[in-house]
Amino acid sequence: MVTFGTGGWRAIIGEEFTKENIQKLALAVSLKMKAEKKEKEGIVIGYDRRFLSKEAVIWACEIFGNQGIRVFFINRSSPTPLIMFYVMKHRLSYGMMVTASHNPAIYNGIKVFTYGGRDADESQTGNIEEYLMEAENIYQPNQEESGKMPPTSYLELVKKGIVEEINPLNEYLDNIISVIDMDAIRSRDFRVAIDPMYGVSLTALSTILSVARCTIETINDRHDTLFGGKMPAPTEQTLRSLQNYVLDRYCDIGIATDGDADRLGVIDDQGRYLHANNILVMLYYYLLKYKGWRGPAVRSLSTTHVLDRVAESFGQKCYEVPVGFKFVSAKMQETDAIIGGESSGGLTVKGHIHGKDGIYAASLLIEMMAVSGKKLSEIAADIRREYGAIHMTERDYRFTTGEKERINRILMLDRELPQLPFEIKKISYEDGCKVYFKNGGWVIARFSGTEPLLRIFCEMEAEADSVSVCSLFEEYLGLQEG
Repeated sequence: MVTFGTGGWRAIIGEEFTKENIQKLALAVSLKMKAEKKEKEGIVIGYDRRFLSKEAVIWACEIFGNQGIRVFFINRSSPTPLIMFYVMKHRLSYGMMVTASHNPAIYNGIKVFTYGGRDADESQTGNIEEYLMEAENIYQPNQEESGKMPPTSYLELVKKGIVEEINPLNEYLDNIISVIDMDAIRSRDFRVAIDPMYGVSLTALSTILSVARCTIETINDRHDTLFGGKMPAPTEQTLRSLQNYVLDRYCDIGIATDGDADRLGVIDDQGRYLHANNILVMLYYYLLKYKGWRGPAVRSLSTTHVLDRVAESFGQKCYEVPVGFKFVSAKMQETDAIIGGESSGGLTVKGHIHGKDGIYAASLLIEMMAVSGKKLSEIAADIRREYGAIHMTERDYRFTTGEKERINRILMLDRELPQLPFEIKKISYEDGCKVYFKNGGWVIARFSGTEPLLRIFCEMEAEADSVSVCSLFEEYLGLQEG
């Protein structure tokens, strides 16, 4: 059964991520496009380096093509932001990307994008799920057995021009290069280490940085559907090799992207991992202080409140939304915000696509270093001095179906909490359970929309306090970290 979470549909390969489910989803999107009279526009589809990604696109193309819908197939593994950019630039109503983003290698999935290059919102994905019910009734994988002619094959659809194989990478790269201060970067002779985490960002990043005359060194760049045995998520734990490489080669910055290149991880010049929260704050600070931009910021519920402090210091506002980039991008459009992001490593800036883009964010970070004339470690120190040091503790917990029901009942139905050592300002149940403390700290417990995990985040001025609060929730709910 295909169901959408915060980051599209994701499932274990061979369990739910199957040819039948992929084709049923393609059929549901076809039915939706026809009902909206959008079938003549066509749909763009791309894929990443995961196992079965390219095959999944071919299976989907066969459904779209046989439904009379033209397909623009990006015929090589590509970053998710490229598909979003293509939807936006060519004014398409729909696009699809075969990826499970940063999930473990046993997963794959599909993201759906709508007009403007946005992640499909809840109403759109809910509508697709309704069409899936109709698709279940009319999908027939074995046409010969039902006495019908077999559907036209992928190769025949290509010959007929219904499926067109394309490579729009250059127009995407040219768009980024046109808005980044390349002259400032050229003058600095940066040495940049890139870790694509066996994913799809290397060609795009190395092209942009080569134009900017950076010296580029890479690790983990081969095609490996197992992602080197690690999660393809740029976290402190997965970027140890990049940290060592930056120090050993005296690099100015280390850049890592997740499997489909919409999220970013950074190692500074001192070999220290910069959390996604730090990156988001630094870029907002840069846009306001150095580029002279003005406008609000948008962050998710589990993202640092230091962003609020930066906004307030420049007379701006920071808006809070549920977790999921579709909520971030929608609020950015509503408020004309100049930046939006999440603690998981995704962010976007006004004037670019309406979704996460690790390649653009990396380019902007290097511009920040060039324009400010400061190292990343120095910029981070400036922000700590001006806005104070904040510590965030993050913990993930796996659970059985029964345990999820129990935890949900305690937190969301009975709304019970452990005895907390800080005075509570308010509690929100908009997306999980978030407790705001009067001292400015906060804690949230929520179920992930992309993996079978309960996530607890706590941000406090003292690290010991953030660890303590997480431990109180862990003990109260009877959790085991893993």
